[in-house]
Amino acid sequence: MIDEKTAWDVIETALSTGADFAEIFAENNERNSVSVVNDHVERGNSGIDRGCGIRIINKEKVIYVYTNNMEYDSLIKIAKDGAMAVKGSHKQNAVSFNRLEYKNIHNISIMPDTVKKKRIVDFLMLGNNAATSYDSLITQTRLSYMDSVQNVLIANSEGLWAEDRRVRTRIAVSAVASDNNEKQTGYFGPGALQGFEFCENTDIEALAKEASRSAVTMLKADNCPSGKMPVVMDNGFGGVIFHEACGHGLEAAAISKKASVFTDMIGQKIASDKVTAIDDGTIPNSWGSINIDDEGTKARKNILIENGILKSYMVDRYNGSLIGMSSTGSSRRESYKHIPVSRMTNTYIAAGNDKKEDIIANTEFGLYAKYMGGGSVNPASGEFNFAVSEAYIIRNGRICEPVRGATLIGKGSEVLRNIDMVSDNVELAEGMCGASSGSIPVCVGQPMLRVNNITVGGRG
Repeated sequence: MIDEKTAWDVIETALSTGADFAEIFAENNERNSVSVVNDHVERGNSGIDRGCGIRIINKEKVIYVYTNNMEYDSLIKIAKDGAMAVKGSHKQNAVSFNRLEYKNIHNISIMPDTVKKKRIVDFLMLGNNAATSYDSLITQTRLSYMDSVQNVLIANSEGLWAEDRRVRTRIAVSAVASDNNEKQTGYFGPGALQGFEFCENTDIEALAKEASRSAVTMLKADNCPSGKMPVVMDNGFGGVIFHEACGHGLEAAAISKKASVFTDMIGQKIASDKVTAIDDGTIPNSWGSINIDDEGTKARKNILIENGILKSYMVDRYNGSLIGMSSTGSSRRESYKHIPVSRMTNTYIAAGNDKKEDIIANTEFGLYAKYMGGGSVNPASGEFNFAVSEAYIIRNGRICEPVRGATLIGKGSEVLRNIDMVSDNVELAEGMCGASSGSIPVCVGQPMLRVNNITVGGRG
């Protein structure tokens, strides 16, 4: 994308007014998507996003400029434009680039550009037919496929030269069940840091039937009662509450601004002894994994909370410098148009020693949240409101009737302390996380666990 001489000329230009540090992030991202709605191909799109961002840091001041013109003169111009905003005293000594070496643990078997569109459409149609034929109450289906091949280059004034290729594939299945008065939706969106082999290894028909089953079940369900009660959250996407209500508060971007309830709490007890929480960017082929972060730091496994004790934050270079911590390989961005900040990768609550059967059996009355939906959260306080897309009443230690319209209302720091049972069946679920550096692929996850007291909002 950019040769070494061009990169160094750009960096020298960015440093010409005395900044402490300069960095280039260049990318070439090829994307494809196909959607099928109700037996018809709705759209098929392909495109390339190519460009370069330049970050200039002087003490606590950060300048960011970018362009989609990768010609030498264009890159020099925006570097000059950025440098004009800096009046520093640092003099950079010329250094040579050192290429970052790392082992790629994310093997790709079938590159997306080798797959014909008809093969993708046939795959989606299998799922469409399975979802539609599940029940006459299914009135709409939507299945989507996307892939991306992102090649990145990170070079900086300290001599770093790091390159990476990220190949991701994702499918989405949505089924709507409706009658005269109500509509309910079942949805799944699995993905991986893989090529088309991810689709070949996914039972699209089973996934589509499960989406339809969930929609039909909730359509026929009674309204959920409200009040404070124990809530059993199933594994996988149940982890979205930790991600949103707690995970963002453990990012250095929030800590450096003292905009998190977890500021200055490393070494302190913030959760139940049952809780160990991890952010791990090194899980092979996982949707949220990376070889290197978007500052060129190798990905790693970060233990955030261990047996209830806060052990670490997720740290990027700039915010780490403000709080006196080194990077944890957690700097991420959507594209060259975004400045990097600390973000999550694959974030999950680790396995416990309880069995899921015992969690249900030891709950006299409560709510079983099988699948979580969307919600809202105040990042500074951790207060959240999340919908439960499929829920059931637990009565006398048994999962009983389904209920709809359930929401979970609480505060992340309180939920962590109120987790009293954690099973051993960890599962991850894929999603997209939006924040100041754009929308990025992440995994959330957990084993089945129980929160012994949380407010449930419902229609009943």
